[in-house]
Amino acid sequence: MTLLTLAALGWLLASIAMASVWAWQQFPAGNRILTTMAPESGVLPAGRGSYPGSVLLDAPWTALVAGLAILDANAGGGAWARRSAIGWMMGSWGARLVVQRLYAPGPAGISHRDDGAQTEPLPSFQAFQATAASAFFCSLPALIASVNPDPNLSTLELAACALWMAGFAGETTADRQLLRFNSNPANVGLVCRTGLWRYSNNATAVFEGIMWIAYALFAFASPFGWIAFACPAVVASRNQRRGWHVSC
Repeated sequence: MTLLTLAALGWLLASIAMASVWAWQQFPAGNRILTTMAPESGVLPAGRGSYPGSVLLDAPWTALVAGLAILDANAGGGAWARRSAIGWMMGSWGARLVVQRLYAPGPAGISHRDDGAQTEPLPSFQAFQATAASAFFCSLPALIASVNPDPNLSTLELAACALWMAGFAGETTADRQLLRFNSNPANVGLVCRTGLWRYSNNATAVFEGIMWIAYALFAFASPFGWIAFACPAVVASRNQRRGWHVSC
């Protein structure tokens, strides 16, 4: 497929997917399915709105970005090595983060009050569509790279892959350290200052930013790749609005 065809298909799929999530969260039965699968410490009352609004927007956003990247990598007309690299990087990032967001208790996962009640209003249809547009935009590094026919990976692309591996390993480690800290009842109300969190109170966001810079650098080696440098800024803005923090 050409770049414009893939872009149109991605936009359409993103819009339909987020409209489906909006419709799904209106009905108790659908929302109850994932809630009963969540860890007992993070379960919210079953029924309409069992997942907080931030999760209903954030987990599908991540899944959409990764899914569109995989679609672009498979359907793009570029070199196989380049398509495979960007597809694996963004797909692995998305799969891990969706699981983390849906099933990890506490700040890194499902938001809840001490009494288990929902703490956030459900997002509007317009909010879901805005999330679809953001997800489509943030999948552009994969779209741009996947239509580049150059059979050889450049030094910049190889460096971007190495940077991504460092970011992925760091974010995974930081999330595991925070999850372990939050799982200890003795740490309720405390701030995590162990492991990577000793050096930053926002370690997860730091490594997330490193990965998005890697995506932008990887795409920059392809025509129109400069557009991808807007993606790290968009992701940083999303994380700031979400208020990523470490306090329990």
